[in-house]
Amino acid sequence: MSNQTLGLSDRLAEYLKSVSLREPEVLTELRQETSHHPMSTMQIAPEQGQFMALLVQLMGARKTLEIGVFTGYSALVVALALPADGKVVACDVNEEFTAIARRYWEKAGVTNKIDLHLAPALETLDQLLASGQANTFDFAFIDADKSNYDNYYERSLQLVRPGGLIAIDNVLWSGAVADPQIQDTRTNAIRALNQKLHQDERVTLSLIPIADGLTLALKRS
Repeated sequence: MSNQTLGLSDRLAEYLKSVSLREPEVLTELRQETSHHPMSTMQIAPEQGQFMALLVQLMGARKTLEIGVFTGYSALVVALALPADGKVVACDVNEEFTAIARRYWEKAGVTNKIDLHLAPALETLDQLLASGQANTFDFAFIDADKSNYDNYYERSLQLVRPGGLIAIDNVLWSGAVADPQIQDTRTNAIRALNQKLHQDERVTLSLIPIADGLTLALKRS
Protein backbone atom coordinates (compact mmCIF):
# COMPACT_ATOMS: atom_id res chain seq x y z
CA MET A 1 0.00 0.00 0.00
CA SER A 2 1.13 3.57 -0.58
CA ASN A 3 0.29 7.02 0.77
CA GLN A 4 1.65 8.66 -2.39
CA THR A 5 0.45 8.19 -5.96
CA LEU A 6 2.20 5.19 -7.53
CA GLY A 7 4.56 5.70 -10.44
CA LEU A 8 5.34 9.35 -9.77
CA SER A 9 8.89 10.40 -9.03
CA ASP A 10 9.35 12.23 -5.74
CA ARG A 11 10.01 15.43 -7.69
CA LEU A 12 6.82 15.12 -9.76
CA ALA A 13 4.76 14.13 -6.71
CA GLU A 14 5.93 17.23 -4.87
CA TYR A 15 5.18 19.39 -7.91
CA LEU A 16 1.68 17.91 -8.18
CA LYS A 17 0.98 18.80 -4.57
CA SER A 18 2.54 22.24 -4.89
CA VAL A 19 0.15 23.30 -7.65
CA SER A 20 -3.03 21.47 -6.64
CA LEU A 21 -3.18 20.53 -2.97
CA ARG A 22 -5.32 22.82 -0.80
CA GLU A 23 -5.03 20.95 2.48
CA PRO A 24 -6.55 22.57 5.58
CA GLU A 25 -4.08 22.92 8.43
CA VAL A 26 -5.89 20.39 10.61
CA LEU A 27 -5.52 17.74 7.90
CA THR A 28 -1.84 18.57 7.49
CA GLU A 29 -1.32 18.19 11.24
CA LEU A 30 -3.13 14.83 11.26
CA ARG A 31 -1.13 13.59 8.29
CA GLN A 32 2.14 14.65 9.89
CA GLU A 33 1.29 12.95 13.19
CA THR A 34 0.26 9.78 11.37
CA SER A 35 3.53 9.76 9.40
CA HIS A 36 5.26 8.72 12.64
CA HIS A 37 2.83 5.85 13.24
CA PRO A 38 4.28 2.34 12.63
CA MET A 39 1.40 1.69 10.21
CA SER A 40 1.56 5.09 8.51
CA THR A 41 1.24 3.66 5.00
CA MET A 42 -2.40 2.89 5.80
CA GLN A 43 -3.24 6.59 5.55
CA ILE A 44 -4.56 7.81 2.21
CA ALA A 45 -2.54 10.26 0.13
CA PRO A 46 -3.59 13.91 0.52
CA GLU A 47 -4.24 14.26 -3.22
CA GLN A 48 -6.63 11.32 -2.96
CA GLY A 49 -8.39 12.92 0.00
CA GLN A 50 -8.85 16.15 -1.94
CA PHE A 51 -10.21 14.19 -4.91
CA MET A 52 -12.71 12.38 -2.68
CA ALA A 53 -13.84 15.67 -1.17
CA LEU A 54 -14.42 17.03 -4.66
CA LEU A 55 -16.52 13.97 -5.57
CA VAL A 56 -18.61 14.36 -2.42
CA GLN A 57 -19.24 18.02 -3.20
CA LEU A 58 -20.04 17.34 -6.86
CA MET A 59 -22.64 14.79 -5.77
CA GLY A 60 -24.18 17.09 -3.19
CA ALA A 61 -23.72 14.23 -0.73
CA ARG A 62 -25.24 14.46 2.73
CA LYS A 63 -24.96 10.92 4.09
CA THR A 64 -21.76 8.91 3.63
CA LEU A 65 -20.27 5.63 4.79
CA GLU A 66 -16.67 4.84 5.70
CA ILE A 67 -15.40 1.30 6.21
CA GLY A 68 -11.98 1.51 7.85
CA VAL A 69 -11.05 4.68 9.74
CA PHE A 70 -7.43 4.28 10.98
CA THR A 71 -6.40 7.73 12.32
CA GLY A 72 -9.31 9.49 10.68
CA TYR A 73 -7.91 11.40 7.70
CA SER A 74 -10.43 10.20 5.11
CA ALA A 75 -13.41 10.62 7.44
CA LEU A 76 -12.23 14.12 8.29
CA VAL A 77 -11.68 15.19 4.68
CA VAL A 78 -15.18 13.96 3.77
CA ALA A 79 -16.80 15.53 6.84
CA LEU A 80 -15.23 18.88 6.00
CA ALA A 81 -16.69 18.62 2.48
CA LEU A 82 -20.21 17.82 3.70
CA PRO A 83 -22.82 20.47 4.45
CA ALA A 84 -23.59 21.38 8.06
CA ASP A 85 -26.27 18.70 8.31
CA GLY A 86 -24.13 16.01 6.64
CA LYS A 87 -23.25 12.73 8.31
CA VAL A 88 -20.40 10.20 8.05
CA VAL A 89 -21.18 6.74 9.42
CA ALA A 90 -17.70 5.36 10.17
CA CYS A 91 -16.78 1.74 10.93
CA ASP A 92 -13.63 0.51 12.66
CA VAL A 93 -12.56 -1.93 15.38
CA ASN A 94 -9.46 -0.21 16.75
CA GLU A 95 -10.05 2.10 19.70
CA GLU A 96 -6.38 3.20 19.88
CA PHE A 97 -6.20 4.35 16.26
CA THR A 98 -9.61 6.01 16.29
CA ALA A 99 -8.73 7.90 19.48
CA ILE A 100 -6.31 9.89 17.32
CA ALA A 101 -9.09 10.38 14.80
CA ARG A 102 -11.52 11.64 17.42
CA ARG A 103 -8.99 14.21 18.65
CA TYR A 104 -8.64 15.73 15.18
CA TRP A 105 -12.36 15.55 14.43
CA GLU A 106 -12.96 17.57 17.56
CA LYS A 107 -10.22 20.03 16.65
CA ALA A 108 -11.80 20.52 13.21
CA GLY A 109 -15.26 20.99 14.71
CA VAL A 110 -16.85 18.07 12.83
CA THR A 111 -17.50 15.62 15.67
CA ASN A 112 -21.23 16.14 15.26
CA LYS A 113 -20.96 14.99 11.64
CA ILE A 114 -19.22 11.67 12.33
CA ASP A 115 -20.96 8.66 13.87
CA LEU A 116 -18.22 6.17 14.77
CA HIS A 117 -19.15 2.51 15.27
CA LEU A 118 -16.45 0.52 17.06
CA ALA A 119 -17.41 -3.00 16.01
CA PRO A 120 -16.68 -5.41 13.16
CA ALA A 121 -17.78 -3.52 10.06
CA LEU A 122 -19.95 -6.34 8.69
CA GLU A 123 -21.97 -6.26 11.91
CA THR A 124 -22.47 -2.51 11.61
CA LEU A 125 -23.39 -2.74 7.93
CA ASP A 126 -25.90 -5.51 8.58
CA GLN A 127 -27.42 -3.45 11.38
CA LEU A 128 -27.77 -0.48 9.03
CA LEU A 129 -29.54 -2.68 6.50
CA ALA A 130 -31.77 -4.22 9.18
CA SER A 131 -32.79 -0.75 10.36
CA GLY A 132 -34.09 0.19 6.92
CA GLN A 133 -31.16 2.27 5.68
CA ALA A 134 -30.76 0.56 2.31
CA ASN A 135 -30.57 3.02 -0.61
CA THR A 136 -30.02 6.01 1.71
CA PHE A 137 -26.28 6.69 1.46
CA ASP A 138 -24.82 8.97 -1.20
CA PHE A 139 -21.20 7.84 -0.96
CA ALA A 140 -19.23 4.95 0.55
CA PHE A 141 -15.47 4.57 1.00
CA ILE A 142 -13.99 1.10 1.54
CA ASP A 143 -10.50 0.95 3.05
CA ALA A 144 -10.34 -1.90 5.56
CA ASP A 145 -9.23 -5.57 5.72
CA LYS A 146 -8.80 -6.82 2.18
CA SER A 147 -10.18 -10.32 2.81
CA ASN A 148 -13.62 -8.77 3.35
CA TYR A 149 -13.52 -6.31 0.45
CA ASP A 150 -16.12 -8.24 -1.54
CA ASN A 151 -18.43 -8.44 1.50
CA TYR A 152 -18.02 -4.71 2.13
CA TYR A 153 -18.72 -3.96 -1.51
CA GLU A 154 -21.92 -6.03 -1.57
CA ARG A 155 -23.22 -4.38 1.63
CA SER A 156 -22.28 -0.93 0.36
CA LEU A 157 -24.05 -1.58 -2.92
CA GLN A 158 -27.24 -2.21 -0.95
CA LEU A 159 -26.74 0.85 1.25
CA VAL A 160 -25.99 3.47 -1.38
CA ARG A 161 -28.85 4.96 -3.38
CA PRO A 162 -29.18 4.57 -7.14
CA GLY A 163 -26.71 7.14 -8.48
CA GLY A 164 -24.64 6.77 -5.31
CA LEU A 165 -20.89 6.22 -5.47
CA ILE A 166 -18.68 3.55 -3.91
CA ALA A 167 -14.94 4.29 -3.72
CA ILE A 168 -12.61 1.36 -3.03
CA ASP A 169 -9.03 1.98 -1.95
CA ASN A 170 -5.78 0.07 -2.59
CA VAL A 171 -7.01 -1.69 -5.73
CA LEU A 172 -3.54 -1.53 -7.32
CA TRP A 173 -1.91 -2.76 -4.07
CA SER A 174 1.51 -1.24 -4.75
CA GLY A 175 1.54 -3.02 -8.10
CA ALA A 176 1.28 -6.52 -6.59
CA VAL A 177 -2.02 -7.24 -8.35
CA ALA A 178 -0.21 -7.19 -11.72
CA ASP A 179 2.48 -9.66 -10.62
CA PRO A 180 1.35 -13.29 -11.09
CA GLN A 181 4.15 -14.47 -8.81
CA ILE A 182 2.43 -12.83 -5.83
CA GLN A 183 -0.31 -15.12 -4.54
CA ASP A 184 -0.96 -14.13 -0.92
CA THR A 185 -4.49 -13.96 0.44
CA ARG A 186 -4.87 -10.18 0.47
CA THR A 187 -3.51 -9.69 -3.04
CA ASN A 188 -5.76 -12.43 -4.39
CA ALA A 189 -8.79 -10.90 -2.66
CA ILE A 190 -8.15 -7.55 -4.36
CA ARG A 191 -7.53 -9.25 -7.71
CA ALA A 192 -10.80 -11.16 -7.41
CA LEU A 193 -12.79 -8.03 -6.60
CA ASN A 194 -11.16 -6.11 -9.45
CA GLN A 195 -12.17 -8.86 -11.88
CA LYS A 196 -15.69 -9.01 -10.44
CA LEU A 197 -16.16 -5.26 -10.72
CA HIS A 198 -14.98 -5.29 -14.32
CA GLN A 199 -17.95 -7.53 -15.16
CA ASP A 200 -20.51 -6.08 -12.72
CA GLU A 201 -23.36 -4.54 -14.71
CA ARG A 202 -24.93 -3.13 -11.55
CA VAL A 203 -22.39 -0.29 -11.58
CA THR A 204 -20.64 2.13 -13.92
CA LEU A 205 -16.93 1.67 -13.32
CA SER A 206 -13.64 3.55 -13.40
CA LEU A 207 -10.33 2.61 -11.77
CA ILE A 208 -8.34 5.78 -11.09
CA PRO A 209 -4.53 5.40 -10.75
CA ILE A 210 -4.34 7.89 -7.88
CA ALA A 211 -2.40 6.97 -4.73
CA ASP A 212 -2.59 3.14 -4.43
CA GLY A 213 -5.44 2.84 -6.94
CA LEU A 214 -9.02 3.99 -6.32
CA THR A 215 -11.98 2.25 -7.94
CA LEU A 216 -15.13 4.30 -8.42
CA ALA A 217 -18.35 2.30 -8.82
CA LEU A 218 -21.51 4.30 -9.54
CA LYS A 219 -24.67 2.39 -8.65
CA ARG A 220 -27.03 2.22 -11.58
CA SER A 221 -30.76 2.78 -11.18
